[in-house]
Amino acid sequence: MANTSSAKKATRKIARRTQINRNRISRVRTFVRAVEEAIASGDGEKARAALRAAQPEMMRAASRGTMHRNTVSRKLSRLAARVKAVGA
Repeated sequence: MANTSSAKKATRKIARRTQINRNRISRVRTFVRAVEEAIASGDGEKARAALRAAQPEMMRAASRGTMHRNTVSRKLSRLAARVKAVGA
């Protein structure tokens, strides 16, 4: 348990940031799931559209520090390769 007032404030800030970060990660997962469902259905155009929607959301999470930028780049690259394979 925090003893000083500054430690108590830090605890409140951490709780707020944790909630915001959870929401961002959840949002990214939702967009990625949409891409994966489109890939599974075999619809190339739908998969490309879903990837175009997911990309800025994932990069936003990286720029805000919620997810590491290399992780986001790796995931986007792998998704793009899978989408490209569906279109071929």
